[in-house]
Amino acid sequence: MPNNRAVQQLVEEFCQQRPIRAGSLIITVYGDAIATRGGTVWLGSLIKALEPLGLNQRLVRTSVFRLAKEEWLTAEQVGRRSYYSLTGAGRRRFEKAFKRVYAPVLPDWDGQWCIVMTGQMEQETRRPVKEELGWLGFGNIAPGVMAHPKVDLPELQATLKDLNALDDAIIFETRKQDLLNGRPLRLMVKECWNLDALSEGYRYFLNKFRPIWQELKDAEHLDPEDCFLVRTLLIHEYRRILLKDPQLPEELLPSDWEGTAARLLCRNLYRLVAEKTEQHLDQILETAEGPLPNASATFYKRFGGLKTLPV
Repeated sequence: MPNNRAVQQLVEEFCQQRPIRAGSLIITVYGDAIATRGGTVWLGSLIKALEPLGLNQRLVRTSVFRLAKEEWLTAEQVGRRSYYSLTGAGRRRFEKAFKRVYAPVLPDWDGQWCIVMTGQMEQETRRPVKEELGWLGFGNIAPGVMAHPKVDLPELQATLKDLNALDDAIIFETRKQDLLNGRPLRLMVKECWNLDALSEGYRYFLNKFRPIWQELKDAEHLDPEDCFLVRTLLIHEYRRILLKDPQLPEELLPSDWEGTAARLLCRNLYRLVAEKTEQHLDQILETAEGPLPNASATFYKRFGGLKTLPV
């Protein structure tokens, strides 16, 4: 049971959710805590780590087995113990999904747009392309035409290639544009992206985690397990909202956009609990060789830089 009252309330609210999506939470733990520390963990220690979050042994075992069938994870048996590692494909999926989560700030917009035309694709190809580009933040601005004001072109091309659609897609990049007349663009954005629902999600996130920040930021002592629980639920909730966020430039967003405050809160709270969380991971998660290896250098670059842990 968490030691801190606010953390206890946060965990209780999570445990009361129905259904508890254990697979999604396990993906969060692998992406946030395990991927940068070797990517492999003994199942028994993972079960123990997730127990305070309401996941019993049977639920964790079933969920991990399903993730293995979906080729996120691969299993290795050493004696009577099972060790689950990220597959190559699983690691690439994690990196793609979590890259936006830990970004320090959104880059400035130069006024360019990327436009993808899908009208030349077969119907069975067009549907998954539209869905996948939606995850990349593209909006449907006209039938068979999707656009985004900022995009990683190599990532877009790799996504289309994975869907066997690169040769049938028509990709344009517009020139830099004068941003002074923003009203038509704002109207188009409102029509093509559901920012109202996204804003509501950010408000929910802020209302949930602001009390945690207020409770912990001036605390004399932070409990390592409490920090692990906070960091896990923080990234789990933030990831869920952020992956629906097209991450449009500030120039196209409402002036009171809650996403900015949510990113700042997530960054500050993550930095606050990161060190103690790593200490808890050292104590509770195991590999066949013992404790998890030290975190890679990429971990310390999250949110623009984390405090380096003592050796």
